[in-house]
Amino acid sequence: WGGKYVMAVVHNAAMHGSDSATAFDAAAMTAALHLSVVAPGVLTSALLPLMRKGSAVVFVGSTLSEQAVAGRASYVTAKHATVGLMRSYVQDLFGSGIHTACVCPGFTDTAMVRKAIAENPGAADFIRGHVSLARLLDPGEIAALIHFVIENPAMNGAVLHANGGQKEV
Repeated sequence: WGGKYVMAVVHNAAMHGSDSATAFDAAAMTAALHLSVVAPGVLTSALLPLMRKGSAVVFVGSTLSEQAVAGRASYVTAKHATVGLMRSYVQDLFGSGIHTACVCPGFTDTAMVRKAIAENPGAADFIRGHVSLARLLDPGEIAALIHFVIENPAMNGAVLHANGGQKEV
């Protein structure tokens, strides 16, 4: 990996659909996997020849990268696959000096979460009752963690949860 640039690539796209594994929606699953796994894989592979030692690839997962909830089959599956892709890059980039990790935010004040709260009565109360901080995370808090990962090669292979002390249900 003798590229010319030290760079950081952050993959943060996702679809938060409402679908169930019991009524499997192949189109929803395909779209979610394409956005969260295929596109980041293609982009990262295209950029690797330009990257040199000290570069970083950071994937943004979710609390649901390592657990599941009902009614979010494609999102949960795609986020689990995001962790798998990151771990594959760790192995395939072994010894290159390019590090990768997955930051897994909990409920964060984003348009996606605000939309889910607006569409689901009681969602705001649920979040307050299931997050120790009793609030949404600020996107700046997640950005600071991503920046930390970029600056610290020792985080190579890490799955870092930033969820404000989320209660498991």
